[in-house]
Amino acid sequence: MKLNQSKIILILIGALLIGLLGGYGGVKLAQNQGDSSSLEITDTDTSGSGDADDDLPADLHKISQTFDLIKSNYIEDVDDKELVEGAIEGMLSKLEDPHTSYLDSEMMQQFNEQIESSFEGIGAEVSEVDGYITIISPMKDSPAEKAGLRPNDQVLSVDGESVEGLNVNEAVAKIRGEKGTDVVLEIQRSGVSDPFEVTIQRDTIPVETVYSEINSEDGKDTGVIQITNFSEHTNEEFTEQLADLEDQGIDGLVIDVRGNPGGLLDVAEDILQQFVPKDMPYLQIEDSNGNKEEFASDLDEEKGYPISVLIDEGSASASEIVAVAMKELGYDIVGDTSYGKGTVQQAIPLGDDSSIKMTTYKWLSPNGVWIDGDGVEPTIEQKQDDYYYSIPIQVTDDEPLTYDHTSEAVANMQVMLSGLGYETDRTDGYFSEETESAVEEFQKDNDLDVTGEVNEETGGLIETQIIEKIRSGEDDKQLERSLEELYQ
Repeated sequence: MKLNQSKIILILIGALLIGLLGGYGGVKLAQNQGDSSSLEITDTDTSGSGDADDDLPADLHKISQTFDLIKSNYIEDVDDKELVEGAIEGMLSKLEDPHTSYLDSEMMQQFNEQIESSFEGIGAEVSEVDGYITIISPMKDSPAEKAGLRPNDQVLSVDGESVEGLNVNEAVAKIRGEKGTDVVLEIQRSGVSDPFEVTIQRDTIPVETVYSEINSEDGKDTGVIQITNFSEHTNEEFTEQLADLEDQGIDGLVIDVRGNPGGLLDVAEDILQQFVPKDMPYLQIEDSNGNKEEFASDLDEEKGYPISVLIDEGSASASEIVAVAMKELGYDIVGDTSYGKGTVQQAIPLGDDSSIKMTTYKWLSPNGVWIDGDGVEPTIEQKQDDYYYSIPIQVTDDEPLTYDHTSEAVANMQVMLSGLGYETDRTDGYFSEETESAVEEFQKDNDLDVTGEVNEETGGLIETQIIEKIRSGEDDKQLERSLEELYQ
């Protein structure tokens, strides 16, 4: 049967409505990953829908009428696909849910690359928070991390173009790009009055998600496993590396999910099933009607060694599922309160390589707590040193930071220099004689012109060294505290 254009759009919208009957497959966006998850997506085939006008609610005929009116009367030509996608995006925007959106075929391909292998970009998880495009977390060893981006940084513009009014997918499309190209982000950071710019060179972002080592201290060998993302092969990597640590006879374990923005739900499940015994659920799921379902492992007993979990404000979604389950099992959670994302999204295919990413469920802790908007609170709160929270130094050669100058930029520079071991005597933003001496000492140690002024070259080198120090893990107060408390 040949369908007219108005019926084609109704069939597409029908696919959206019918698709809501599907399951779900991830805490971030996920398509069906096979039989490994206890929670699956039901694909929707609407090819045999018949006459869409007979099956859909009456209100949807307004969309058909509008489509026909535009095609028949609008002064300029309009692409049919753009009208269809506009109708879908319009409906989704009315939900006012930053985690629900339309993904065209190109966006779906980009997401699949990120989950399955590697992709090109800056390596940061981005979401919409209170109307702002926001960095949830930079990925480990990514250009975003090396440039000093932090969780909760708001992106105001990309290459000089404002992102106001763009949805997350549109903003991400501007930020991503080919390896070797630069992108300039204008960033607003909490606690800092003025925005600042960061230039980041895009690169290939490999999806290597698990890193492990043994920390030997005070006669104890502690395994430390960092999970940077819950991707397709994360559980395999985690299981293999945990077994290797156990074969080496570790006395305890630290699971580090700081800066981990989440990922696939079934992967978080698989990891928890190795720690949470069958006498308590590791997760609860609640549908739109308030019906709850508990999920439990077949594990007989807990591990025979102490465990703690590291979290921070960049730990979100699947990371929080792991953290709160371990917390309610009685293990210590160390660090800062996590991000607070307690909803589940599914990818509902529309039959043309595009999908609707839609929030369809809440996830709850084993005890039934919904952490959305609140996050997981640590049992042991521990902040990092102040220099961990510093921002790039914004100076020019024409307007360097100099003696007797007072500003937030000076205070930020003082925090950085102090973090590098140079005594500035103060960090209140006044460029004192002691600060000038500290700048001169830094310049001398790094073969720079000794002027006592912070120009572009000096400021850039201070910033580079502080980022390298953070990435090295030196003075990691949160990890140190976790190791101290683990055997108490």
